[in-house]
Amino acid sequence: MVESDRERGLEGWIWSENVQPFLALLARYANYDFDGTDWQVVELGLETTDDQHPDRWYSYPLVGSDHHLEVHLAKAVGGDEVSVRVAGTSNPELLLRTDTLISAFATRLVV
Repeated sequence: MVESDRERGLEGWIWSENVQPFLALLARYANYDFDGTDWQVVELGLETTDDQHPDRWYSYPLVGSDHHLEVHLAKAVGGDEVSVRVAGTSNPELLLRTDTLISAFATRLVV
């Protein structure tokens, strides 16, 4: 993770079924109470997104007492992936946690 990553945030993708738990855990790290109402707003905002068009991404702020994060999300058209960009991760611990969450939620759990 180079300095430019800290300035612009982190990028990656996660599976669509992992968006809610991803945001809930990320919000917890920011000390923001992400609840059902937040999820309804994000779910609605994601409906018309397209990760191939920068103007069709959805942004949602996670403003907690510890950190202010801006999460940008967009669905892959025809796929189950959601592209993710998280800005505001300049804190080294939060940067590592965010990177780990993106990696973990890009994995499908076998039950």
